[in-house]
Amino acid sequence: MSDTPPLPGLVPDWPVSAAVRGFVTVREGGVSAGPFGAAGGAARGLNLGDHVGDDPVAVRENRARLEARLPGPVRWLRQVHGTAVHDADGSAPDVPAVADAAITTRPGTVIAVMTADCLPVLMADARGRGVGVAHAGWRGLAAGVLEATVDAMRARLGGDAPLQAWLGPAIGPAAFEVGDEVREAFCALDAAAAKAFVPGPAPGKWLADLYALARLRLASRGVTDVSGGGLCTVTDATRFYSHRRDRPSGRLASLVWLAR
Repeated sequence: MSDTPPLPGLVPDWPVSAAVRGFVTVREGGVSAGPFGAAGGAARGLNLGDHVGDDPVAVRENRARLEARLPGPVRWLRQVHGTAVHDADGSAPDVPAVADAAITTRPGTVIAVMTADCLPVLMADARGRGVGVAHAGWRGLAAGVLEATVDAMRARLGGDAPLQAWLGPAIGPAAFEVGDEVREAFCALDAAAAKAFVPGPAPGKWLADLYALARLRLASRGVTDVSGGGLCTVTDATRFYSHRRDRPSGRLASLVWLAR
């Protein structure tokens, strides 16, 4: 088994400890077809979501292809757009926790979130002692999922743990149209969030920048060493699934772990 899966995908470019490994899957590399397949519906899709209507046999094969190239089984989550953070070090790998984030300090334990427009955020301790991952759609961001993940990591590593973050592929600021209620939810938390919204094509509509909003929420916990952002799932149909573009759609996985 390899620490870097030889599948099509993205290796995060962030200045982390050599102990930290990360990977983001793309549409290619599996056996799913139709809306869950590669671009155009070819039966090469690596959909990893078992809750989106894909053939369960195909999903099992896709997950097996991924996990065969990892140092251990993936600790999948049952995501609900909340703020719960799962401690993967104290659970069985075959029981998905109901949570939208996870942390681990154990080498070889692979944690992940699935997305198809929401923002995946990888986190790591600068000293290589622990990693975290969060599923941050706008609801989770506004509710505090990133803050909760930072807090959980520091509770394990110490309150002064220097943390770094990487923002994965998500719906980009030119494609994410939201209503007044979304803008108001973030501006109530931080007036600076207003800069992450520009007027949309219709009254009461805004184009929101998830990457900028995530950076603000991380900064509120003192995490300012943030890399990534800028990869739009909606506009890049060749590489990424997008729920907003292609309902139904498959799911990408963003994974992080510590090398053994």
